Amino acid sequence: MKRFLHILGAALFVLAVLSALLFLLAQLSPFFATVGEHASWIALLGTVFLTGTLCTLIFFLIPFLKNDTPVLPLESYSTGAVADTQEGNAPLFLLKKHLRRRYTSLWRYKVRLLLVCGEDKHIAAIAPGLAEKQWLEGHRTVLIYGGSLSALPDAERLNALRKLRRNRPLDGIVLALDEAQATTGTLDNALRTLEQFGEALHYQPPVYLWQVCDTLWPQDNRASQTVGVLFPARATPETVERQLRAILPSLRQQGMQQLCANPTHDFLLRVGHSLEESGIACWRALLMPWLTEHLKRIPLRGLMFSPAQAGEKVTDEALHPHSWSAPAAWQGVMTDCERARGVQVGMPWQRTLGVTLLTLVVLWGAGSLLSFIINRQHIVTATERAQQLVNHPVVSDEQLVALQVLLNDLARLQRQQAHGAPWYQRFGLDHSAQLFAALMPWYTQANNRLIRDAAVQALTQQLTALTNLPPRSSQRARRAKAGYDQLKAYLMMARPDKADAAFYTRVMTGAQPARDGISSAIWQSIAPDLWAWYMQNLPSQPAWTITPDAALVTQARQVLLEQIGQRNAESTLYETMLTQVRRNYADMTLEDMTPQTDASRLFTTREVVPGMFTRQAWEGGIQDAIDKAVASRRDEIDWVLSDNRKSVSGDVSPEALKQRLTDRYFADFAGAWLNVLNSIRLNPAHTIADVTDQLTLASDVRQSPLIALMNTLAYQGQTGQQREAISDSLVKSAKNLLGKGDKPVIDQQAAGPVSPLDGTFGPLLALMGKNNAQNVMAADSSLSLQTYLTRLTRVRLRLQQVASAPDPQAMMQQLAQTVFQGKSVDLTDTREYGSLMAASLGEEWSGFGQTMFVQPLTQAWETVLQPSAASLNEAWQRSIVANWHAAFDGRYPFSAGKNDASLPMLAAFIRRDSGRIDRFLTSQLGGVLHREGSSWVADSTHSQGLAFSPAFLRAINQLSELSDILFTDGSQGISFEMQGVAMPEIVETQLTLDGQTLHYFNQLADWQSFRWPGVVNKPGAMLTWTSTAAGARLFANDSGPWGVIRLLERMKRQKESNGLYRLTLTAPDNRQLQWLLRTELGDGPLALLKLRNFTLPAQIFSVDTLNAKRTNDNELDANERSE
Repeated sequence: MKRFLHILGAALFVLAVLSALLFLLAQLSPFFATVGEHASWIALLGTVFLTGTLCTLIFFLIPFLKNDTPVLPLESYSTGAVADTQEGNAPLFLLKKHLRRRYTSLWRYKVRLLLVCGEDKHIAAIAPGLAEKQWLEGHRTVLIYGGSLSALPDAERLNALRKLRRNRPLDGIVLALDEAQATTGTLDNALRTLEQFGEALHYQPPVYLWQVCDTLWPQDNRASQTVGVLFPARATPETVERQLRAILPSLRQQGMQQLCANPTHDFLLRVGHSLEESGIACWRALLMPWLTEHLKRIPLRGLMFSPAQAGEKVTDEALHPHSWSAPAAWQGVMTDCERARGVQVGMPWQRTLGVTLLTLVVLWGAGSLLSFIINRQHIVTATERAQQLVNHPVVSDEQLVALQVLLNDLARLQRQQAHGAPWYQRFGLDHSAQLFAALMPWYTQANNRLIRDAAVQALTQQLTALTNLPPRSSQRARRAKAGYDQLKAYLMMARPDKADAAFYTRVMTGAQPARDGISSAIWQSIAPDLWAWYMQNLPSQPAWTITPDAALVTQARQVLLEQIGQRNAESTLYETMLTQVRRNYADMTLEDMTPQTDASRLFTTREVVPGMFTRQAWEGGIQDAIDKAVASRRDEIDWVLSDNRKSVSGDVSPEALKQRLTDRYFADFAGAWLNVLNSIRLNPAHTIADVTDQLTLASDVRQSPLIALMNTLAYQGQTGQQREAISDSLVKSAKNLLGKGDKPVIDQQAAGPVSPLDGTFGPLLALMGKNNAQNVMAADSSLSLQTYLTRLTRVRLRLQQVASAPDPQAMMQQLAQTVFQGKSVDLTDTREYGSLMAASLGEEWSGFGQTMFVQPLTQAWETVLQPSAASLNEAWQRSIVANWHAAFDGRYPFSAGKNDASLPMLAAFIRRDSGRIDRFLTSQLGGVLHREGSSWVADSTHSQGLAFSPAFLRAINQLSELSDILFTDGSQGISFEMQGVAMPEIVETQLTLDGQTLHYFNQLADWQSFRWPGVVNKPGAMLTWTSTAAGARLFANDSGPWGVIRLLERMKRQKESNGLYRLTLTAPDNRQLQWLLRTELGDGPLALLKLRNFTLPAQIFSVDTLNAKRTNDNELDANERSE
């Protein structure tokens, strides 16, 4: 029977292979194309047949793979003869036969298999007769003799056990031992042997320890029961101890009951007493290594106790030699082993392979069925849509929508051909390519009718309308750009190699905004997709092209060339050229420009030079790209307006194109570098030590970022240089020899190489001595980077001398004092030299020049001068302001009061040249402050970094102006003239100023001269007046040298003209008194009124403003760097 099944399995396997080959052949060959609509059904039947065949194959083969134990003839077993190779496994074979006969073929799911191991006497104590009979069976439980664990495992026997029941060879292993064997060494040896059992069985069954307890007298006829504990899956030594202690009360109770019934039945009491005394502690110690290290590999399920069992008297032993009565002591193990699970060891490859293959076949069959349903639905629906388009050729909304749906199907099929169909459409049933090829003719017919021919008609109408416009009309000029796009779109339909879907769609949207027979909303929403897909696939569908109207194209070209001249794609070509080169060259950062130096210590910038604007890019890519563009310019630049048979115009020649592209590139090249260089910012320095470090780094020949940057700029600035050919040089020399008389004074041609960047980088190269054009006049040949670095080193040494002095602050103040006094020092000279260098670079390099050549010295300047500004303020307060307050505080006119200020003391302060203020300004601030006329003005060059107090400048200029008025003729005094003015109801006025009287009584007015101060012994001012209603009355009588000024303060002053004022007083009876005042200079005596509440500022320089300015500058630099 088994031989027949093997032959049947082999035949089914061959049949399955042939079916698979036929199925694949059908999928890969044009078979389906010939059978038409029945192809899908054939594929479905083939798939089902293949799936059924493989399932049948697996159904027959896997059971025999599981049960490959050799089957011997029944005659052999009936006579007891067993082959030599199977002698050791004959009992297991008999067991298998016995179980199948008693429990049917499903015995594996009904019977518990327990392997009993240990010494023979211990095995006989718990399962009498097992060692002799090899296996016992009863109550759906089979005990199999396992032998001693101290001997080597029997590999053949274990292999036979594994084949007996492959998935779960054993339900458990019972290890029988006595108290003497309950040692660490014995258990360790048992664990090692059990691991070998698991490797041989590919399964590690749960283990039950069974202690055979010694008794002093027989326990015959004692009621048997399960004595022991069952452990959870993750037992711990604490769990063992807790469970053993939990059974002690039961042992005592039941033991006392048995002892009362029979005094010899003391087993339970002895076990309880032994456990309580030392047994629990011993078992915890013995099982600790197992539970902590080996429990996951060898699960321990329980610990049982029993006395030696007496052999049962079996009357029919000869008839049933392997029967077993399953004593009550085994009930615990028998019940627990059904739910206990062992550990899989290794991979049972036969079962895994079978399940995997079966799963794959099932999944493939389900996938094939799903693929069949989906592909059939797609084919049916696409066919119906195509037929609907062809069978109803009327232009309508439904036709356009149906065309779009068909286009979506074609686009999906096209995408599946390029990227693969979804997984649920494959499984050998994907027909995207065949369906696409079948639908394309239907789509072509409908698309030509609804889209292509209508587009040709619309573009033809637009171009015809353009050519029919009057020559040189404004309408032609307005429509030139749109006409060019329409002509380009029209020619695209005839030249698939120039197809541009986005451009074509945009042009057609404007050229054909509506379609007869189709609503505008549907047309505008669907037509762009149809145009785009048509143009995208035009290169692969030659049947879609059109034959353009040659006459119309020629006329349109003539009109467009007349209106727009050269219509080319130079901008697009230029951008494409840069994009191609950009990928090959990295952007250049400031660190790349200053190799082998630490530029961040001196200056920083976040801007970068694009990699395409470097000398490496020019020499390695841009130059070749321009040459390639020039070589193919006719076809690539302006194929729309030229048919390559005649010249369009002279300015589209290859030479002109090359020159324009080169000029544009170098203009962008220079702009990119200037943008980065002008964005560089110098790091702020707050102390003289920081300034010294910066100057040291900048002037260091080996480590200077400045020198490294300048060298990089010199290299980049010579990009594109064209050296003079030897032949040209010889011709030029010969001309010079032959025509010496006509040689110009200044050579108009540079002697060195010519570079397109000379206009930008030329001044910088001249500073570095890199400009080889020796005959070209330079703005200032004395300026050079080497000289600047030398001067920078000199300033740095001077600052280091200041920093290392015993009193750096005093020496710094002394250095600043020389600047304040106008004495020339190295710092000011170098600073001016740096400013000249920055200015020589021109306006384009202003930011770079300031950062590199001006700001380092400006910071040094500010570091020296600003700390000294506070000391100069103190000197001003000590020598001038303190004496001023002592002389004039609380005195008129500086404050309201009766005490007058001393005029000689005021003259001592404000007298020009010899006054205290002038002497202080001249001696202490002569280098940063100078007089221009009557005003003091800060020196814009030497006072950079210093913030003069605006109040200070206003005050000294006010006092200077007053000094000019007060000392006009050299002596102290102000001369002026006054004249009375006739007023209503005023008869007479008499004004006396310092003994000088102006008497006016309505006669012809004339001018009266006055001088203030006047008569020394008659200081003061008095005014009397007489009206028509009363006699003479006294209006004012102010005594003292400032009486005149007090009286003028009461008057209302109105300026009539330059030097002429109208003075008005209001009498107590509201009558007005008026005079005219004429001054010799400025405001005359009225200028003294500005001294009211005048305060001399205490500071020359605003130190707080300086600090705030520096803080703001630092914050701005920090923000720029962070951005």
